[in-house]
Amino acid sequence: MTISYDLNSGGRPPRVGLLGTGPWAARTHAPALAAHPGSEFAGVWGRRPEAAAELARTHDVKVYDSPDALFADCDAVAFALPPDVQAPLAVRAAAAGCHLLLDKPVATGVAAARELHEATVRHGVAGVVFLTLRFAEPTAGWVAEQAALDGWFTARAHWFGAVFPPDGTRSPYAASPWRQEKGGLWDVGPHALSVLIPVLGDVTSLSATRGPADLVHLALRHASGASSTAALTLSAPREASGVGVELRGTRGIATLPDWNDVPGAYGRALDALLESARTGVPHPCDTGFGLRLTELLAEAEGRLAAT
Repeated sequence: MTISYDLNSGGRPPRVGLLGTGPWAARTHAPALAAHPGSEFAGVWGRRPEAAAELARTHDVKVYDSPDALFADCDAVAFALPPDVQAPLAVRAAAAGCHLLLDKPVATGVAAARELHEATVRHGVAGVVFLTLRFAEPTAGWVAEQAALDGWFTARAHWFGAVFPPDGTRSPYAASPWRQEKGGLWDVGPHALSVLIPVLGDVTSLSATRGPADLVHLALRHASGASSTAALTLSAPREASGVGVELRGTRGIATLPDWNDVPGAYGRALDALLESARTGVPHPCDTGFGLRLTELLAEAEGRLAAT
């Protein structure tokens, strides 16, 4: 059964609010919401009132003094918060009838991720997880093309981020406590898995081992029978940083193309959320997929703890 939602009642575009005021919110979420032609940027709530007020002034929108006040005014809400702050607030937003544009990972605990997913089902709201490679172009088209092909034998992915580089200035995201605690496995692991899973199938078994700093190596077996590896870190030397995915199979070798324009990708994620809300058809990057990513990352974390 599908459910269709009227997001344009009274002839107005859907209103979208933002929760969060950090660098990611200021650089990506807020500009994309302000520029989106099919919705209205309603306002901002943040845990730091001064930062929320400044971001709201920048985009000439309302600043809210509570999440629930924002939910009451909005048809959908976008999250730019740490995952374990995001998850319970998203459950509250779903109960208020708001559709959810979520950041990754949706939570760092399986129970919280499951509660979030079940809330979207229970309250009949749509949810989309912003996984950059699935909405940026040309990477999104490339993933769809490779997923439509068979014969893949193996793949390797790497995301070598320089958030905490040993040879230079830290990025603005280095101040994030949850990134300091969870590292590349949880921050960039969702991106790698978001490409490997649709092409090779769900992960049926995995192993994990540590490298230097927060570097984690995953070895994965997929439902298609193919295997893959992923190397994930936020602590790469600047000269060694980069992102890549390579697929090998009977059709040869396919390599993930370069991409940019992250705010544009975020706008397409909002398009996907509004389309899912209108049609009732879940997007492939819905909260169920977000839950599955959390399950896999938690399993990998558990294997690391056991070694």
